[in-house]
Amino acid sequence: MPIVKSKYHRRPWYFFNGHFETIIPSLLYEVEGVEYERERLELEDGDFLDLDWVKNGNKRLIVLSHGLEGSSDRHYIKRPAQFFSKKGWDILAWNNRSCSGEMNRLPRFYHHGATEDIAAVIDRGLNEGYNEVVLIGYSMGGGMQQKYLGERDPDPRIKGAISFSVPCNVQNSAEMLKSGANRIYEYKFISKLKKKVLEKSEVLEMPVDLKKIRKVRNFKELDEAFTLKVHPEYRDANDFYTRITSDQFLPNIKIPLLIVNALNDPMLGPPCYPIDLAEQSENIFLEMPEKGGHVGFTIPGSQWSYMEVAADWFISEVISSQTSKQLH
Repeated sequence: MPIVKSKYHRRPWYFFNGHFETIIPSLLYEVEGVEYERERLELEDGDFLDLDWVKNGNKRLIVLSHGLEGSSDRHYIKRPAQFFSKKGWDILAWNNRSCSGEMNRLPRFYHHGATEDIAAVIDRGLNEGYNEVVLIGYSMGGGMQQKYLGERDPDPRIKGAISFSVPCNVQNSAEMLKSGANRIYEYKFISKLKKKVLEKSEVLEMPVDLKKIRKVRNFKELDEAFTLKVHPEYRDANDFYTRITSDQFLPNIKIPLLIVNALNDPMLGPPCYPIDLAEQSENIFLEMPEKGGHVGFTIPGSQWSYMEVAADWFISEVISSQTSKQLH
């Protein structure tokens, strides 16, 4: 498919660059009026996931996947929950292990390639009997759903997927976070994750060196000191990044997928924009607005962001069209 020509051109005047577009919404935006019904999903390994539903008796479901150290309470999750529930969809916004406000039970947390968890969530949604399911993921959540879709033949009720600000190449994104002003994002993520590891070590026996954890300064150091210890299936950090990154799974995706990655996203480098693949694929649609930042895409004077607008367009014009063809 050709590259999608973006309709997002006008950000608020005071969002001077991609950093402002990323940071201001993250710090200041809140969404009122979304009331979730929480369900605890018990997992086969003895851990759990907390799922937040908006149920209105519809036969269509949108599954929302948050980004690194996010949750179902983040503005970029509550906003589409509100938007699409008004358009005749039920909503399933799920929280990764340790992200729901209650610490998970096992030493492990989650990572970009942990598709066993998103698979359990999607299966739970399908068990409710919905006729149509659409997946929408943000940053890490988008990468998770891309890998999930590329690893398997999805249930035919899953009609399409949409991903925003996705680090399609995890190694590249990790490198981007090491440079210049981008380090502020890495510092924020690392600080939160280190705090969680240390908090969990007070109640669980953890297979890690806590002195090393306290000295961690970047993602590679954290993955070597923690992630590889609780996920021994990976040989080293490079093996971990190579196997979890979603870009290698994109060619296998058999349903419509829209990727919206802003060109001024401070967390993404050139490998995170799969241009050649999108130009050759029947299912991969790539939209690259010049502006938008990372999970920003603010529209001046609107309660919605461009992410809801783009998702609505893709569902209405592309996914629905493909679904109609399948029925006929």
